[in-house]
Amino acid sequence: MQSAIDNTLDIQQIRNDFPVLNQQVNGRPLVYLDNAATNQKPLAVINALTQYYEGYNANIHRGIHHLAEQATAAFEASRRAVQSFLNAKHWEEIIFTYGTTDGINLVAQTYGRRFLNAGDEIIISTMEHHSNIVPWQMLCEEKGCVLRVIPVDDQGELIIEEYEKLLSERTKFVSVVHVSNSLGTINPVKTIIDKAHAVGAVVLIDGAQASSHLELDVQTLDTDFYVFSAHKLYGPTGMGVLYGKKAILDSMPPYRGGGEMIKEVSFEKTTYNDLPYKFEAGTPNIADVIAVKTALEYMDGLGKENIAVHEHDLLDYATEQLGEIGGLRIIGQASQKIGVISWVLDGIHHQDTGVILDQQGIAVRTGHHCCQPLMQRFGIAGTTRASFAVYNTRDEVDRLITGIRRVQKMML
Repeated sequence: MQSAIDNTLDIQQIRNDFPVLNQQVNGRPLVYLDNAATNQKPLAVINALTQYYEGYNANIHRGIHHLAEQATAAFEASRRAVQSFLNAKHWEEIIFTYGTTDGINLVAQTYGRRFLNAGDEIIISTMEHHSNIVPWQMLCEEKGCVLRVIPVDDQGELIIEEYEKLLSERTKFVSVVHVSNSLGTINPVKTIIDKAHAVGAVVLIDGAQASSHLELDVQTLDTDFYVFSAHKLYGPTGMGVLYGKKAILDSMPPYRGGGEMIKEVSFEKTTYNDLPYKFEAGTPNIADVIAVKTALEYMDGLGKENIAVHEHDLLDYATEQLGEIGGLRIIGQASQKIGVISWVLDGIHHQDTGVILDQQGIAVRTGHHCCQPLMQRFGIAGTTRASFAVYNTRDEVDRLITGIRRVQKMML
């Protein structure tokens, strides 16, 4: 069955941009539905990586030769592209990291160590990825801070009334996910940010799952920090972005020491570089940073709104079809979701589901999705999760439904 909006986006043509999709797995055409873990890369991004290494591979910023200047220009052009992508006010507010996890750790270990003290409270939520739990637990252990947690209701939505009760003059930092990686829930982050600011708290938003699905504007959100990974928005792995308000970043100490992040070094004293380089010690991930600009251009060419409409069509269709399978329970039915859907099957372990689907060429994610506290909230060990990207189709959803029925036939 074809999507109702295929006339807006030529999905079959788009699929031709992703060579990895053109293969068979276990004798069946690949159906890739593990996009929340990482999505596939278009040829344009792959070519950008190849062109850097074949054409102008050089270290950046301090070299005076032609290749170094070409690589530096491409690297900094990516920073400007990310600035535009987030609508950040200043280009210096864009820090390149190794991913979302790295960005959160950077903030916890620099802002947290300098500005948080014993008794200060940090608020996160029940639906956080471990990467937005553990760094704050480590900080609390070191500094004597207190971790508070926003609960989740049966639909998989944050209980904002409970969040309001947690806020007080002791609240110094709030760190929440924009979109749940395991349930697909879109959180009301603007409301969360405004309420945190009302008590003087600083806010970080984990945008790992939101960046490729939602329009982002950090100035409108008025968030203090925003982090995301490139590999979830059709870019390369091992590369991410930390956005921070310039005044706050200026007030923070460096994260790592080494080259690039200094102005002068002597055995008596080191002076640190200006933003953003103060936080980019050592030779960065040059090729992958350059390729991020290509990934953003690719999404921009398709139109982020068009992508969102297509993925939402797949979500609605999959939710309807899954709902007709007896013994299947969808976990997380929030009113606002991206194209992520998790479920459990009565009497069948999620790992068995994943293995049997893989035998049919269907790639899904199984387990706790690095959200063990959330799984505990729902009283389950894990789920099977399908997550959609722009190249997925209703026909692939049909393959998934057929595959699940086969799982039940084999296991029950």
